[in-house]
Amino acid sequence: MSIDTAPDSTRSIVTDAANSGQRGAHRVARKHSPTSFAGIALRTPGWVLTGGLAVIFLYPLIWTAISSVAPRAGTNQVDGWGIGNYLTLANYQAGIWVYLGNSVFVSLLTVVLTLAVSLLGGYAFARFRFPGKDVLFLATLAILMVPYATLLIPLYVLLNIVGLSNSLVGVALVLTMFQLPFSTFMMRISFESIPRELDEAAMVDGCSTFGALWRVLIPAVKPGLITVGLFAFLAAWNDFFAPLILINDTNRMTLPLAVANLRVQVQGVVDYGATEAGVVVLALPCILLFLILQRHYVRGFMSGAFKG
Repeated sequence: MSIDTAPDSTRSIVTDAANSGQRGAHRVARKHSPTSFAGIALRTPGWVLTGGLAVIFLYPLIWTAISSVAPRAGTNQVDGWGIGNYLTLANYQAGIWVYLGNSVFVSLLTVVLTLAVSLLGGYAFARFRFPGKDVLFLATLAILMVPYATLLIPLYVLLNIVGLSNSLVGVALVLTMFQLPFSTFMMRISFESIPRELDEAAMVDGCSTFGALWRVLIPAVKPGLITVGLFAFLAAWNDFFAPLILINDTNRMTLPLAVANLRVQVQGVVDYGATEAGVVVLALPCILLFLILQRHYVRGFMSGAFKG
């Protein structure tokens, strides 16, 4: 047991010094805090830049949404504000619900196929050693070097041979092929960022290779899977060129193709109102998905940045 023998004056000096140091630290913290004038001044250029970029990207969408319900000559919404242009879109040929269903089917099938193939491919490239692994991976990435349009005609002939021409499944297969290079690359770096000790620990506990993948690794690479799935959905949902070449039945058109056909009226007059309504319908799912999944989207892109 120790006894404090320091004089009261000494303790007072030490206490005052400590309090003075704390006050000085608080002043320094306040000086550099985000709410101080200096902190606000340092952050203002960043706020201005991000605000300007937000205006650049959001203005066309907001303008299109407003114009789709605004009165305009030559459209189905001539007098007053309303949803006349959306009614035109809804009643076009087979109806918007048919085209919307086609787009949803193609997009979801593309996402499922892309996730399944890239998950297994990325896992194999990241965890196994086999002859020609690097050559095969480079060959997969080489698909990105081939212009998109140059492959559509050969793919159309191939789909015709296997009986998948003029089908939504064929469109989904083509879109999946073009998504695989990026998706496989993303899944490979996602798996490589996970320590191998997790695999070994799972196998020590009795898991097979597939069991370790299903129970341990897939939850660990969930951000990468969400990123790959989001990219595949956006690419399939917005794609125009592949359905244009591969689909010749109006009842099997996807929504982008239907909107492009809708925009031209009699004698080549463009129906801007219906086109703007179609753009809004096309953009809404993309915006909602990005807002809901943006946290996982960013984590998925950063998954390979901190590989140990």
